[in-house]
Amino acid sequence: MRVDAWLAARFPEAPKAFVRRALAAGCLTLRGRPCAKGERVEPGAAYVLLREPGAPAAPMPNGDVPLEIVWEDAALIALRKPAGLDCQPNGPEERGTLANALLARRPEVAGVGDGPLTCGLLHRIDRDTSGLVLAARAQGAYDALRAQFAAHAVEKRYLALAAGEIRAPGRLEHLLAHNPRAPGRMVDAARWRDAKRPMRAVTAFRPLRPVCVGGVPCTLLEVTIRTGVTHQIRAQLSFAGHPLVGDRRYGGLAVPGFPRHFLHALSVSCAHPATGAPLFLEAPPTDDLVAFLRRA
Repeated sequence: MRVDAWLAARFPEAPKAFVRRALAAGCLTLRGRPCAKGERVEPGAAYVLLREPGAPAAPMPNGDVPLEIVWEDAALIALRKPAGLDCQPNGPEERGTLANALLARRPEVAGVGDGPLTCGLLHRIDRDTSGLVLAARAQGAYDALRAQFAAHAVEKRYLALAAGEIRAPGRLEHLLAHNPRAPGRMVDAARWRDAKRPMRAVTAFRPLRPVCVGGVPCTLLEVTIRTGVTHQIRAQLSFAGHPLVGDRRYGGLAVPGFPRHFLHALSVSCAHPATGAPLFLEAPPTDDLVAFLRRA
């Protein structure tokens, strides 16, 4: 295994930029010399991570990246992210993310969050998942709502198209972990002895209607989660034998002309961080999903 892949597997929850910065700064050493990213790991050797690279600089605003604001007040901003767009950059050199776009329109989000790259974003969804993302305009609102996320008091609803005929509501519970042999994929920790730091994930779903995709029976689902583990919905539905349409990473049906998985963050229910009043925010499905269902 290359040392960059090994280091990414050793720190699975760290941003990819952590690995790049650590190796570029000579922070990973073997017998006193810095390791290059392309060299191979020596079995049984003692590697030393001297220090974590310095915190990255803040990202640059980029008004060329489209931004759709579906709701905002003095504390919060609700955005509808399209598929194909990352939520936040891995380093200050990246400029084509939702965070860069938000910073260009609402500069007060600079510095809000748990790091300079956060730009107020309270949670993230995958690059190829569309839908609702919340951002805080001040650190107090960020801290208050992040506490709700940590307490599993925030309910998130998704629209998902899964393989197979699903006729009844269901509930899935797993301990998910980053795959130690394939970074970027989650596994069921109960089946992997070497899985590190498993995280509890609970997903509830109910069928909305059957959909036929290229002759293959599928089901449109409303999915509800309160936990927020990487790839939670995608992985758990795949483990249950119902991978998402278009999700090749987890065994989903590939559909010509549809380059992403069918998953949309539909709504969030929480308490307003300033007033405590119940708050319900929604982002309608994107045009590509609406068109897909019309064709099916």
